[in-house]
Amino acid sequence: MQRKLIVVCAPSGAGKTSIVRYLLENNPMLSFSVSATTRAKRAVETDGRDYYFLTVEEFQKRLADGEFLEWQEVYDGQYYGSLKSEVDRLGKEGKVVVFDVDVLGGLNIKKFYKNQALAIFIKPPTVECLKERLQNRGTETPESLQKRIDKAEYELSFEKQFDVVVVNDNLETARLETQKIISDFLCQK
Repeated sequence: MQRKLIVVCAPSGAGKTSIVRYLLENNPMLSFSVSATTRAKRAVETDGRDYYFLTVEEFQKRLADGEFLEWQEVYDGQYYGSLKSEVDRLGKEGKVVVFDVDVLGGLNIKKFYKNQALAIFIKPPTVECLKERLQNRGTETPESLQKRIDKAEYELSFEKQFDVVVVNDNLETARLETQKIISDFLCQK
């Protein structure tokens, strides 16, 4: 049987993480692919559950050894990537791997797995709505907000390269729509 994978991508603030959490909570056959990162671990995070926290040197060595399925230097000196070993580990457990990755990383996974992967793009209704959501978080400075908006506009230019686009103008509707899309994909031979 061919292994199937789910790739969920979106600009920051589009609701991707909320949708992925919902999918994982409501579908026992799905399992989250834990990414590796070089960013500092937050107090509430656990190594191996939230991320595999690596030094820049460790990350670069694994990269040179071909251990990453995809990777990006998302911000200067901050690397994120999906380890091939994580996909293998979850596959051996009989799980359908769910990736919550940035847009370019998601497209790289789709390119690698082709029709085995379903690439879903979660889109905000408008850039203005996205800006409002990010402002309401209360975690952004004016500079970091503008950086995220600029990046979001860039990422939105890739939406046509995804298998499916889900507009998140209502979180509950977007969750259910994404659930249906994934169920249909997993039922295909």
